[in-house]
This record gives sequence, C-alpha cells and structure tokens, in this order.
Amino acid sequence: MKSRIIIIILLSCFTINAQSILYGKVTAITDGDTFKLLQKDSTLIRVRLANIDCPERKQPFSKRAKQFASDAVFGKNIEIVVLNKDRYGRYIANVIYDVDKNLSEELLKAGYAWHYVRYSNDSTLQDIEDKARKIKIGLWGDPNAIAPWSWRSNKKKKAK
Repeated sequence: MKSRIIIIILLSCFTINAQSILYGKVTAITDGDTFKLLQKDSTLIRVRLANIDCPERKQPFSKRAKQFASDAVFGKNIEIVVLNKDRYGRYIANVIYDVDKNLSEELLKAGYAWHYVRYSNDSTLQDIEDKARKIKIGLWGDPNAIAPWSWRSNKKKKAK
C-alpha cells in the first residue's frame, strides 16, 4: 500500500512539472512576442514568448520586432514548449522553428527584445542580450531605449 502511494505521489510530481509540447501553424502575429497558433485539431491558441519582452505598440522598435517575428514564423508549422499560462490565458512557451531556432533567442540576437529577468534567470538569454547591447544592434542603438515593463508602468501613471 505504501509503495502505491509513493508511486502516485511521484507520478503527480512528474505530471505537474512536465512541459507540454504542441505543434501548429502560426496564423497571426499580434506583436513581437505574441501570436496565434492553429493546431491540427483546429484549436486556436494565443502564445506569448517565454523569458523575453518586446517593445509595446507605439513604442520605438515595436513594428520591427513584430516584422521580425512575422518573417521568422508566420505561416510556418512550429513547435512550442509550454511552460505555463498567463493571466490572459496565453500559453507562455519557448518557440522552436526551422528545426532548431528559438524565437526568443533570435529576437534578442537581433536587438528587438529584452531578457525578461523578472520571469527568467536564463544566463544564456542574458548573454545574448549583453552581446546585442555591446554591438548596439536593433533597439540597443538607441541610447534612451526604455524597457517595455517601464514603458507600461509610465503609461499607467500618466493615465491616472
């Protein structure tokens, strides 16, 4: 009896911590870090890239980040590794396309995203951002680049 309980506990731990892998076709790009994925069963899900944050609409480099994401994955069949769901019901995921490319990493390399350290401690992503900053690629060419979370916070303060 004890061994069955232990097995059930262990299985539930693995189930909770297991990452889901989903496949589908990208049908819409909302912005640089959000898009819609149509699965084979015709389920449409919203996906938010894990570990990064791209510029918000009306923020400098927003259109470029969106275009980069579109060029990379729009209309393609991709794989997402779901880590979580956010408060808006979006799947927080790592996105793999063209066999071995990670969209979060590619956006950072191109200088169209920040490593979102509030939700990530991935040193590889930080290294990629640091290299992009050093060579001043993309938004890092702007000495006054404002992180999206700061921009959103300032926007909320102004609305009050």
